[in-house]
Order: sequence, then C-alpha cells, then structure tokens
Amino acid sequence: MSFLFDTGITRRNFTLGAMLVMTAACNTDAQSRAPVRDAFWRTWRDLYLKPDGRVVDTGNNGVSHSEGQSYGLLFAYKAGDAEAFEKIAGWTQSHLSRPDMALHAWRYDPSAPNPVADQNNATDGDLVIAWALAMAGQRWNRADYTARAAQIRSAVRSRCVIERHGRQLLLPGIQGFVNGDEVTLNLSYFAWPALDAFAKADGQQVWSRVISDSEAITRLSRFGPHRLPTDWVVINAPNQVAPARDKPPRFGFDAIRVPLYAALGGRQSLVPDIAAYWRGCLSANKPIPAWVDVVTGEEANYALSAGGAAVVGRLLGSAQPSALTNDYYAASLQMLARYQ
Repeated sequence: MSFLFDTGITRRNFTLGAMLVMTAACNTDAQSRAPVRDAFWRTWRDLYLKPDGRVVDTGNNGVSHSEGQSYGLLFAYKAGDAEAFEKIAGWTQSHLSRPDMALHAWRYDPSAPNPVADQNNATDGDLVIAWALAMAGQRWNRADYTARAAQIRSAVRSRCVIERHGRQLLLPGIQGFVNGDEVTLNLSYFAWPALDAFAKADGQQVWSRVISDSEAITRLSRFGPHRLPTDWVVINAPNQVAPARDKPPRFGFDAIRVPLYAALGGRQSLVPDIAAYWRGCLSANKPIPAWVDVVTGEEANYALSAGGAAVVGRLLGSAQPSALTNDYYAASLQMLARYQ
C-alpha cells in the first residue's frame, strides 16, 4: 500500500506509489525477515493485533483507536517486525485516515453502522503514528512511509496548534477543546520523543515553541499537596493552569503517561513531584494508588496496574513487572516503559 496522501478531498492511488512499494519490498533489510525475538512484542501482538492490522482495545468492547494503532506501529518497529508494521500501517490508512487532511479519526467501532462516525482526531495518536512511520521509512527504505510521516507532521502543526495566552498550545484534537479564551489540554498527549524527532526532521524553528511551551504548561500543572498533574487541564490566562472542571481532578489513567513520556524523552526534570510521591509510597510500604484526587486527596482503593507499575519502574529506575499483562492499556504502558 502507498501512503502518499492527497491534500484534496479524496485519496489517490498513484502508479508511483505502487512502484515505491515494489521497490521497498526488494530493499527491506535482513532484520525485517529475521525471526522476531522480542517475547513481549510477540505476546502483545498475539493478544491485541488482528491479522488485518487492527489493534483491538480488549478492555473497551473491542474498539480500536488511533492511539492503539500508533502503539502497534511503534512496537512493531522496535521489534523489527516489518510485516506486522506494514499491516498496521495499511489498516490505519484504509480505515482511520481522514479524506480532507493527513490526520486520523480517533476511534473505530466495528459494531457501529458507521465505525468512524466521529471524525475528530486524537493528537497523541497522530504524533506517534508519524514518529513511527518516519523511523520505519528510514530503516526499511520506504519512501511512502517517509512521505506520509511528513504529511502528518505538517497537518498536526497547522491544525492542532493554536496561539493563546502567549503560548503555542498543542490541542488534544482539532475540535472540542477551545471555548473562547479557555483551552483544554491533555498533558499525556505531549509525546516528547515524537516531538523531538519532528524538530530534527523539520527544523527547530518549526517545533521549538510548541515544545518549550508544552514543557512550561507541564511545569505549571502541579496541583494539590503532592503537586501532581491531572488527566485534563485548562489554561484561561497567561500562566494560569487548573484542573479541567468537567473532568474528575485526578492524577489518573491518562496522566500516568506524563511521567512515562517524560522519562522516554529525557525530561525527568518535568516530573520531580510525581517521582517524590511514588518514592514516598514505596518507602512507607504502601501500594501506589491507581489514581489520586488532587483536590480532596482521595486515593483509589486499588493499586496501579502492571502498566502503571512499569511506568514507576521506568521513572525511578526500579524493577518493572517481568511478564506482560492481558489488559490492552496496561500492557501497552508496559511496552512503552520498555522502549529504548
């Protein structure tokens, strides 16, 4: 499949695209044909990847997301599994790519009459898809991957970044996050390794403000006695960030990725309070709760999943769970925490 994208209303299949794919098939390196030795990847692939390349969220009625497709691409790339990568990329392009811009619908529900009725994107999924495609294009000499990655980067920069309150803000999606002067953000969508790769590919001048302002927003988002970020925040004035009013003010299942991406992107300095909170729990021989309400101080009466525990291990440099769990999101966090 070619990933050349028409910036008009429809996708086109160019003869050049077919030639690129044929050439790429001949040039795929020996690593892609070798047995995949990563046991974690093989388990994740067997549990969550359909033969056609669809990644299934087994904890959410079998739907799929651009997030899950992006994870599958990243994990397949890391494992050197070119065949799985191509299937995931092909399914993503065929089923989630928007006809009007180089972004992806965020959700696919196979049980619905229109599986992609909501065409809004999820920016974190687009970021990681573009990052993985660019790396795979270089490794496996796939010009179509490289071209598609560039198109997605350009669409994210032009459609998902706005100027407000003296900052360039990376929106969670193109619709539904701006209400007058108030902008809703999700800090866990700041996938630092992807953004750093974009700056290298496109030039620092294109992404430097987005990156530095996202770092500043992350530093400002420290709430409650433990100074923890929440899953969703709002900014409504310069340097004024607060927990989103229409969401539980929790350091929870989204925000767990804030320290994860900070660790993956070499930005542990963005999350010292999270590290201190987790170290305090461990020192007191107390299970780390799955979420914390930063307003009331209430904590979940159950511990972090294996995925959350893997994030703790990655941030603190401690041991991670030795086996992959059978929950899609937790297993994906485990896979991300192992990423080097």
